[in-house]
Order: sequence, then C-alpha cells, then structure tokens
Amino acid sequence: MNAIPTWDDIRDAAARIAPHATVTPVLRSDLIDARVGTAVRFKCENLQRGGAFKFRGATNAVWSLDDEEARRGVVTHSSGNHGNALAMAARTRGIPAHVVVPEGAVKAKVDAIVAAGATVHRCEPTTAAREAKAAQVQAATGASLVHPYADPRVMAGQGTVVPELLRQHPDIDTVLFPVGGGGLAAGCSIAAHAIDAKLRLFAAEPEGADDAARSLEAGERVGPFTPETLCDGLRTLVGEPNFRVLREHRVSVLRVSDAEVVAAMRLLWSELRIVVEPSSATVLAALLRYPDRFVGHRVGAVLTGGNVDLDALPW
Repeated sequence: MNAIPTWDDIRDAAARIAPHATVTPVLRSDLIDARVGTAVRFKCENLQRGGAFKFRGATNAVWSLDDEEARRGVVTHSSGNHGNALAMAARTRGIPAHVVVPEGAVKAKVDAIVAAGATVHRCEPTTAAREAKAAQVQAATGASLVHPYADPRVMAGQGTVVPELLRQHPDIDTVLFPVGGGGLAAGCSIAAHAIDAKLRLFAAEPEGADDAARSLEAGERVGPFTPETLCDGLRTLVGEPNFRVLREHRVSVLRVSDAEVVAAMRLLWSELRIVVEPSSATVLAALLRYPDRFVGHRVGAVLTGGNVDLDALPW
C-alpha cells in the first residue's frame, strides 16, 4: 500500500475504465466567476456512475485483478462513496464485494452500497476498527483488499480525472480538488504534472479535519486525530504514500470552515443546478475564501460527489 502510481499507470487506468466510467461534464457560472474574480470550470464527478469520482479508482482496481483473484472477490472499508463504487465495479465483473462500514455513516451512502449488491460489515467508527474488520473479512473470504485511498490502483484510477478535464479545457492552468485520504489528490497531482509541470495544484480541506495541511506544514505526516466536520468524505487521515505525493508535487492545501462549505454547497445548487455533497463544496469554499490565490488564472475545480441524504441537509 506504499507504492505510488506512475503516469503510465494512470494512462493504463484510463484505457481500462473507459468501457465502464462516464466522461463527466464541465460546468461554469457567470455569477461564480464574478464572485471569485476568475474563470472557474467545475469538473462534475458528482455525475459519475455511483455519484462520485470513486468509481474510477474502484473500477481500475477490480479490472486489474487476474481471474483467480477476481473469483475470490474484493473487500474494503469505507464510510460510503468508495464502498458503493467498489460494489458497483465488482458487479461489472460479476464478482463478490465486501464493504466494512463504520457506525454513523450517511444512510443514503450505506443504502447505495447495499443496493449495489455488496455484503456490508459494520464496525466502530475508528480507523483501527475499520482496518481490523477488513482484515478479518479478507482472511475469512480470501478477497483482495482495495484500500480506499492508499492503493496505487485506486490512485491511478482517480488520476484519470485530470487528463479528461484538460482535454475538455486545455487552457486550465490551475487544478483544485478536495483532500481527505488523498487518493484523488495524489492521482490528480501525478497526472497534472506529467502533462504540464507548470500547472498549479491546490487542495481544499475542512478546518476540522486539516491533517493534510498540518502534515505539509510540519514536513511529516501527523498522527491520528478526531475529525470535527460535516464533510464526511474528508474525515480520514491522509495516507502515507498520498502525503508523499502531495509534498513532492508542492500541493498547497487551503483550509475552509464548515459554514463556508454549507454556503458554497447552496451556491452550487442554485447556480449550477446540481446536487453536491459537503466534501465537494470545499473547492468552491476555498475559491471564495482565498480569491487572491486564483485571480488571473484559469481554474479547474473537481466536484467529487453528489450522494446527499436529502432528509439530513446541513441547513
């Protein structure tokens, strides 16, 4: 799990997932451009299969398995989107999927995992409990572990977002994405600088789960923490290989508050007419909080997911 994918791995992943993944649209808003003071293009991974970018990495991992590995199935631990994506990817290959879900996960996301055909295993809401339960299931079933963000196959799949975005808008000179465990952030960083070493890279992170920012400031990965944020997809400690990629590619991490995330979430709904979850809205929150970092640049911002529990909106 400490391996880092290469640009060739990301290109191979793009070919591998092409029969299954959606080429997601890019949207913009005159009002948002005016508020930020620059041109922003939103890569809408909330419209990806399964409602999140996670389908890319999960599909690459599933279709990278040899036939014997695939027969035994796959297992992961996830609070929602990765578990759903892995279940859907496993279904495209007709193999079993097991997902360890912590107590307190968003109901809409858990329901989606079940609907996709995975076997759900519950655990306590800690990283240690998730990993222990996944190891237990793996030992019992022989399934291959597909880690939500530290698996190089997952990172490579997530990295396919950037070449797709740059084909759609070749004039982009700045890429902005959320960071939690760092699978998307790492994959996008590797792809971006393989295409153009001058591309500026930014990550958005909630103040209540700012371990990536603190790790980069300290020059080393910080230890476990208790997240306090409504951004459920970003409550995970950044992975070790993921941190190394962020540091190597000089990614600037911008902190945002939950209040700013909610305001950004509402603005995206009203202006782009799309459903996004709080973790996605961090990118717009960062653009609005730090406009001086983006004025005069052409920004591609990744909206990571749209799996929202409509019975528990944050307003």
